[in-house]
Amino acid sequence: MTVTRFAPSPTGYIHVGNLRTALMNFLIARKAGGEFILRIDDTDPERSKEEYVDAIKEDLEWLGLTWDRVERQSLRLERYEAAAEELRKMGRFYEVFETPTELDLKRKKQLNMGNPPVYDRAGLKLSDAEKDALRAERGGYWRFLLDQERIEWADGIIGDMSIDAASVSDPVLIRADGQVLYTLASVVDDTEMGVTHVVRGADHVTNTATQIQIIQALGGTVPSFAHHSLLTGPQGEALSKRLGTLSLRDLRAQGVEPMALLSLMARLGSSEPMELQTEMATLIEGFDIGQFGTAPTKFDVADLFPLTAKYLHAQPLDAVADEIAALGVPAEQADAFWNVVRENIETRADLAGWWTLLSEGAEPVIDAEDTAFVAEAMALLPEGELTSDSWGAWTAAVKEATGRKGRGLFMPLRKALTGMSHGPDMSALLPLLQVIKARG
Repeated sequence: MTVTRFAPSPTGYIHVGNLRTALMNFLIARKAGGEFILRIDDTDPERSKEEYVDAIKEDLEWLGLTWDRVERQSLRLERYEAAAEELRKMGRFYEVFETPTELDLKRKKQLNMGNPPVYDRAGLKLSDAEKDALRAERGGYWRFLLDQERIEWADGIIGDMSIDAASVSDPVLIRADGQVLYTLASVVDDTEMGVTHVVRGADHVTNTATQIQIIQALGGTVPSFAHHSLLTGPQGEALSKRLGTLSLRDLRAQGVEPMALLSLMARLGSSEPMELQTEMATLIEGFDIGQFGTAPTKFDVADLFPLTAKYLHAQPLDAVADEIAALGVPAEQADAFWNVVRENIETRADLAGWWTLLSEGAEPVIDAEDTAFVAEAMALLPEGELTSDSWGAWTAAVKEATGRKGRGLFMPLRKALTGMSHGPDMSALLPLLQVIKARG
């Protein structure tokens, strides 16, 4: 069975970069009829917050990215320690004591000599007495001993990958304070939870190489890996500094519709054209990880609003009925109201402005040369109930009385009634203008 996972750290709100990873793993699992795991990476007790755990779940639920089960890494610490002990017994785990300053000096020396800044494995040369002495003055931490050979895998996006382990430092898996780091926890979880496919950012490629060796050392099955390109801004600029302003809850607050966001993210960076989908099932069926490229992927938040508008324009009344009712629109007018304004909103929040216009009126916009014309036209407004025929009858009477026609006839009237030079068909809008009806 296909099993995928999304493993966010609850140290902040998830953003569009996280979403790309979550969505790809979700779609792969759902298309294969498999399992999608939400795995909370909360091994850092100081930075992890329960409020962010709740926020992650809330954001995923808003998007419809439902999970089959939730796992908490903080509840699995004994499993990571058991794996660490197993690695110690097989001679693949060793204790080191260098401070960050000492490591930095070593890196600089290696670079000055023209060598890659790879850890020199000095910890392996320490005697038991030397280790005891170092432990007395500082905490030791643990590295995994890599086999210095080529690590190869067939990446689902990048293609065939090969990394020389000799060019990579032995990864630190447990810090001096005992905290288990992501590399070890992820390997243990993926192995024990039967994860078959892992999709994540291209910044994890080297990490994947080391994890493959750890998986193999622990006797696990290496999953299929795929590394998607990283997002950039619309001009190709680094997006990392802006991700804090691109959280999913910020996008939701701005009125972005879930299917607009998902439709864009499911095709962004692929060879397939972006198509707005209105159903999750269609999105799932059309997803193909093999269509994605390796080039940096440009993301522009502005692209989400035309998609949101297009999505809303196609929605039936039922999809917005609650928002319309909350505005105070009478139930008998809800359908007419929605049909009039639906193609003139960008987000649901725009509904409020249209109801204010219809129920309270707008500040008239009347050009100086149109003052007399508008006054004469308003005097000719039909009395009684306004219908869909009223606009045509009224403008015909105004045309006959004033001689105006075309844009010179219609635009001043629209601006006088709505305060805008564009908007819905006035034949449909006029009957809903309660202020005008009251005046009539």
